[in-house]
Amino acid sequence: MMMSCYWIVVLIFLSHSLTTHSSSLYSPSNNHSHFHLCNTHDTSALLQFINSFSIEIPQDLDLKSMILSWKNGTDCCFWDGVSCDQQSGHVIGLELTYTYLKGPLHSNSTLFSLHHLQTLILDGSNDFYGSPIPSEFGTSFPNLTELSLSSANFSGYIPVQLSHLSKLTHLTVDSYDGDDNDIIQLETYVLKRMLQNFTNLRELSLSYLNMSNVELVTSFTNISSSLELLLLDDCGLQGKFPENVFRLPNLQQLILYKNYDVIGSMPTFNWSTPLRYLDLSFTQISVDLPYLSTAAKSLQSLGLSNCSFTGSSSSYPEMLTNLTQLLQLTILDLSYNNFGGQIPLHYLFNIQHLIYLYLSGNNFVGEIPEFSKTSNSSQTPLPNHLESLYLSDNLLSGPIPSWIYSLPLLTTLLLSNNNLTGPIKEFHSKSLQYLSLDSNKLNGEIPNSIFQQENLRWLDLSYNNLDGVVELSKFSMSSNLETLQLSFNNFIVHSNNFSNNNPFPLLEFLSLASCNISAFPHFLKSMKNLQSLQLSHNKIQGRIPEWLWNDLNISHNFLTHVEQVPCKYLQSLDLRSNMIHGHLPIVPPSLIFFFISKNNLYGEISSTYCNLSGLQILDISNNNIQGKIPSCLANLSSLSVLDLHKNNFSGEIPQDMFKNLTSLRSLHLSGNHLEGSIPRSLRNCQSLEVLDVGNNKITGIFPYWLEELPKLQVLVLKSNRFHGSIGAPKVKYPFRKMQIMDLSDNEFTGRLPVKYFESFKAMMGEYVTSRNLTHIGEMYYQDSVIVVMKGFERELEKIISIFATIDFSRNNFEGEIPESIGKLKSLKGLNFSQNRLQGSIPMSLINLSNLEGLDLSSNDLTGEIPSKMTDLTQLSYLNLSYNKLEGQIPRGNQFETFNNDSYKGNIELCGFPLSKSCNTGIKREDDHGEEHTDHIILNWKIVMVGYGCGLIIGISLGYAVLYSERFDYWLHKKIIGRQQQKIEQRRKRNSRLRRTS
Repeated sequence: MMMSCYWIVVLIFLSHSLTTHSSSLYSPSNNHSHFHLCNTHDTSALLQFINSFSIEIPQDLDLKSMILSWKNGTDCCFWDGVSCDQQSGHVIGLELTYTYLKGPLHSNSTLFSLHHLQTLILDGSNDFYGSPIPSEFGTSFPNLTELSLSSANFSGYIPVQLSHLSKLTHLTVDSYDGDDNDIIQLETYVLKRMLQNFTNLRELSLSYLNMSNVELVTSFTNISSSLELLLLDDCGLQGKFPENVFRLPNLQQLILYKNYDVIGSMPTFNWSTPLRYLDLSFTQISVDLPYLSTAAKSLQSLGLSNCSFTGSSSSYPEMLTNLTQLLQLTILDLSYNNFGGQIPLHYLFNIQHLIYLYLSGNNFVGEIPEFSKTSNSSQTPLPNHLESLYLSDNLLSGPIPSWIYSLPLLTTLLLSNNNLTGPIKEFHSKSLQYLSLDSNKLNGEIPNSIFQQENLRWLDLSYNNLDGVVELSKFSMSSNLETLQLSFNNFIVHSNNFSNNNPFPLLEFLSLASCNISAFPHFLKSMKNLQSLQLSHNKIQGRIPEWLWNDLNISHNFLTHVEQVPCKYLQSLDLRSNMIHGHLPIVPPSLIFFFISKNNLYGEISSTYCNLSGLQILDISNNNIQGKIPSCLANLSSLSVLDLHKNNFSGEIPQDMFKNLTSLRSLHLSGNHLEGSIPRSLRNCQSLEVLDVGNNKITGIFPYWLEELPKLQVLVLKSNRFHGSIGAPKVKYPFRKMQIMDLSDNEFTGRLPVKYFESFKAMMGEYVTSRNLTHIGEMYYQDSVIVVMKGFERELEKIISIFATIDFSRNNFEGEIPESIGKLKSLKGLNFSQNRLQGSIPMSLINLSNLEGLDLSSNDLTGEIPSKMTDLTQLSYLNLSYNKLEGQIPRGNQFETFNNDSYKGNIELCGFPLSKSCNTGIKREDDHGEEHTDHIILNWKIVMVGYGCGLIIGISLGYAVLYSERFDYWLHKKIIGRQQQKIEQRRKRNSRLRRTS
């Protein structure tokens, strides 16, 4: 939402620039006082070109195609979008922006016979069905100065012949509206040739292309000094961005937004630039903000969201004060950085022309400052010119200040995901279009001024403490509403008092979860544009009315029957956490997102589900579905999430199932009865981030070929029958993005995988991983995985991309714990318990400053507990029991909170909290010494009375009670030894069976 608004503003500026340029180009053909008959050949060529396509204008647009004016027998020089040379009558300009042409563009098209063209614009509304860009664009138009192929659904590679257009001043080729699979690609040698030959180039826009293979430094060596605009946003660029581009003398617009792997730095000396629009957001280019503020005095728009800044975080507040030197600045985006402290509005509002301010996603704390309404020049001026203010996703508290309610031009206000309190007050203007106050602690009733916002398009008040009775009919004045979200407050919603049959004609997203609704609102019948409906956590009972079916969320209710979904155009359906029983319902083939987890379904997956060609998310977890996983699910090539965990599936996972599932991001199969091995076809799933097959009966060696998956972050193989050693990587950098690895409760042997630990870059804090689905799916589905943390099972949801844990417990690993484990500074949980590990506790563990849980119990560890482990101030769970540790237990910090259970079974340990003193080797006397003595005497009495077998036996048993930890240790080791013997016998038996087979 934040970035889309930002780009709307930037595009306004860009379109104004292009319109100014284009209007002068086409003006001759519109001068009716000079009549010039169109060349006959050109007329014929244009008509044949247009007739090779269909024209499909969207029904919701009240427009006519420009080419309806193109008729045989009329002068083509007066056709819409056509410009002619006033001397020869040849067509020299063609602007087909609102023509809505549909169909492939072939290389033999009559378009390429218009050899006199100087301007050719085919962008906007056209769809060329993924046609490759014909090389004829570069060979047929020797005089071309402007070429735009933007958002017209081309695909393939940009042909090298395009570099022949040596007279080009404006070139736009992008894939903005194209399908991800049809994205246009650009190679280094083509870009290099283009930039060498385009000596007059002023504007170059290559947004959204695939330029991941482009070598940046060599490509941009000979870039034209006349360049004024360079757009390279979201191109997948990698490597160092050349500094010489920043030094181009005429460059006014540079957009590198969302090239995550681009590195480099801006000039920091002898640099003055005419840049007006600069966006380095979501890159790794280092920014010297104070120097930039002095070098780029003409900046009007500055995008530095999620950027790298020179200097320490403590100097950030001082950095921001330098921005007041940018007197022309109207757009400032500093969102999603690590800025902290008090929010510096008193500095930023001194930028007199600031209209759009984006500070979301930082660590600003405290209250939003209040400003005086007086005109005293020594005080911060009120930002009456401000139109958009983004402060969401911070740590702000206190009330919303009064000056925000009085901004006369405010259209967008985003304060969501903070800790704001108090009531929402009345807004003084009616200019609001986007208002998001969700996920705060606001209370009171919704103010009347919100109901009176006639231009309101987006309203989100969900997840607050608002109360009262809300009549939805009050929102009828906001007839432009597209999104209305009121979920999870304390008010009661009434929804059946509408006088208008169609109160929200444009509404697409409606969220009324947990609003005390007991029946389906009738006004939903008229919602023709509704795409997503959330009615979860209400009190709705019984069946779903047929008129309701749309993209909807009615999870967490009391629904009991869904046999067939009647709407054949349904795209999203969420029925989670109801009481639905029976077989999986019959669903329409249009479905994209389907959630029906946590119900009472049984039976098997019908083969009809294999025909859902557009399905991206299928979540039927936590039911009683049985049978085998259908191999025909391999047909679902668009599938991103497959969640079948906690059912009764049996048999093997189909080996070829994942051959075509190249978009698969999450696979959850845990908690079933699956057997066999993990299919090697999973190596085709290069987008896979989460793989959970825990709690099954899967066998085989460690699936080392998973190392080839570049995005894998979560790997759970726990509680299966894997065996053998691991940790001999087959690739150079295995599992670089791994955050959660759980191999517990298997039969793995050998040493711990040192090479893996050395490659877990994400656990070292070198990657900030993120995960999201597109469109509606990201609002509904969040990955979750169960880990053992602090001795208890814990379900991680939403945070698994920032939570790092390793669990190799209950196996047969041996040898020492490697020092390299101390490099994994992001670790929150580490569990190596119940193995055969030896040696001492490595000193490097003291580097794990984020560690919250550590379990090394039931091994053969020796030596002392490192005293520096008391520096692990986040540690709240520690289990070192049943080892051979010795010496004094460290004191201080978290170690003062651990009890005897953390150390039992180590007979040579002493000191607090054990009763064994380190000085005398006998029981420590303390403030409760007398109480302890009575306890021991009582134990002796129990022994002597209970057994009555004489003094000698009584004394012996009393001695055993006094030193019961020794007995516990012996018994524990005996039990563990038996378990290990059984595991060893089972492994040998399996080995014999494999040799026999």
